[in-house]
Amino acid sequence: MNQSKITVIVPCYNVEKYVQKSIESLLNQTYKNLEIIVIDDCSTDNTYSVLKELLSKNKDKFTLYQNDKNRGLAYTRNRGISLASSKYIGFIDSDDYIDTNYYETLMNIMKKENAEIVISDMQFETENEKTLSTLGTTIDVKNRDIKLAVIDTGVSASACNKLFKKETIEKYPFPEGKVNEDIATTFPAILHANSVAYTDKVKYHYIQRNNSIQNSEFSEKRFDIIQSVELTLERIKDVKNYEESKNIILYHQILMLYVFVITPLKGFKNRQKYLKMFIKKQSNIRIEKNKTIVKRYLSTLGKFKKIYWYMVINLLRLKSATLINLLISMAHIIVRLRQKTVIKKDITFLDIINVAKKQKEKRKSKISISAVVPNYNYQEFLLQRVYSILYQTKKIEELILLDDCSTDNSREIIDELVEKLKPYIKVRKVYNEQNTGIAFKQWKKGFELAEGDYVWIAEADDFCDKNMLKKLIKQIKKDKKTMIAYVDTAFIDTDGKIVLKSIKPEIDIRKTGHWNHSYINNGQNELQDYTFLNCTIANVSSCLIKNGDYREIFEKAETYMQSGDWVFYSHLMTLGNIAYVNKPYNYYRIHGDNISSVMDKKKHLEEIKKIHNGMRDLTSITSWHEKEFQKRYEFLEKVWNLKEKED
Repeated sequence: MNQSKITVIVPCYNVEKYVQKSIESLLNQTYKNLEIIVIDDCSTDNTYSVLKELLSKNKDKFTLYQNDKNRGLAYTRNRGISLASSKYIGFIDSDDYIDTNYYETLMNIMKKENAEIVISDMQFETENEKTLSTLGTTIDVKNRDIKLAVIDTGVSASACNKLFKKETIEKYPFPEGKVNEDIATTFPAILHANSVAYTDKVKYHYIQRNNSIQNSEFSEKRFDIIQSVELTLERIKDVKNYEESKNIILYHQILMLYVFVITPLKGFKNRQKYLKMFIKKQSNIRIEKNKTIVKRYLSTLGKFKKIYWYMVINLLRLKSATLINLLISMAHIIVRLRQKTVIKKDITFLDIINVAKKQKEKRKSKISISAVVPNYNYQEFLLQRVYSILYQTKKIEELILLDDCSTDNSREIIDELVEKLKPYIKVRKVYNEQNTGIAFKQWKKGFELAEGDYVWIAEADDFCDKNMLKKLIKQIKKDKKTMIAYVDTAFIDTDGKIVLKSIKPEIDIRKTGHWNHSYINNGQNELQDYTFLNCTIANVSSCLIKNGDYREIFEKAETYMQSGDWVFYSHLMTLGNIAYVNKPYNYYRIHGDNISSVMDKKKHLEEIKKIHNGMRDLTSITSWHEKEFQKRYEFLEKVWNLKEKED
């Protein structure tokens, strides 16, 4: 069967480190009838030499050109279109790459759907191929007009993740001498096309380089986007959904430029300079007068941010960069003053002794708490952690310090802690002779040693508010059948600054609103309605767990590398009730080597499926649950890039 020819245009400029991989991803395509046009825009590095070397090894597989002088990306793409001999056009940036069946998949869809443009999924990656985000997670082509859905992503203007009919795109030449030139070509082509298709079966891999145009320091050239938007609006003025299209484009391209690029610029004078430029250059657009896009942005904000941004945007009406700049500067000062560091810095042994003395003086609670601190190489956080435990407004029954053969100075610190705290509280240390490397073995040991009514597994690097135990005990007193009581969790960095105020959006993946208020719930109901799908307790440090013999449950949890905590909590929910406090009294510390950053995604998905299968033994699983399982798998396969390539 004869294949229709596709012309792929590859503009190159100073990409000597990346261009070989890009070209090879084209040469290795399963679709063989490709006309590959590579144009060097007078690179000042060794790009052209690399290209000539590639050409010598791949004769007749691509054509190499060089511009007479550096003319920019738009000119180079337009030249490529004029040189193309086929009816179909694709583009690849010379530092990106594509899946091997990329063009075969796009052409099959183009023929099947009789489309003028086919758009692929786009995966944003670092230079070492670490995934940052995926276009497919933001584009909603199922529930709205595909053309509007595509342009409403804010990252879909690129010409590169698309296959065009030549006659569709050549009507709208790329505006030469500008950056952000794609929008004036791709959006008119999309909005005028008779048929547009989208697929997530293959991916365009978009590499985010630190020195790329998009990631370079701000300059006046970034305002080219305003002229590109004006040209885009002129080119689409005859489309039937013009007003909605216009508002989408203004929202993503101009309002977001103002909000996320111009206003955060550092330095009063520097920001003043670019605010003046912005006000002048957008004088024909006047985003502040567009109630639709302003309302859309404000609707995404909380109460106080909404007031601030309403003022920052509406002050554009006065065309006064100085007033806007003063308001922004005041806000920056307030933010710095209010930036919350939740951890007391430079904690000493004397500080810990002082809070231990106060613990001794407090009246013993009717509900006793054993605080268990599992540690491995967290010497820098141990004093902070113990301080946060003894600083609680509720007295603890005992403090148990566990160490899993740390290789740092943790044991020296623990030894000294135990000696200094003995006169004031019940404290003991337990050291492993060999490193287990499994958190649940330490949890298990903590429960075997604990004498309190409830056990608090207080991870050595985490922290908490002084009222955490007080709030949890209050919930437990309301219901004696409570197996787990836990609080909302915030995330902190290694310096103790809050980087995520609440875990609720991350655990409430079905957007139920269940965690928007404190509650006590039947454990089986909690499991069947919420925890069946994903782990809804973010961090063990946020919990008080009823003491008991859980050896069999821990044995099951230990067989999971990444999801054992979910297994543990789920089994406990079948034994009683669960209580929740809607305040982030717990602070989970993020490190560069957290499990979430190094996990094997394929194995993690396998574990999730295994846990879902086990849910059938814990609770009643209906056809609705099965559908939710499947939706979860499809979502994770997409965002983790685990979908198998189709033949």
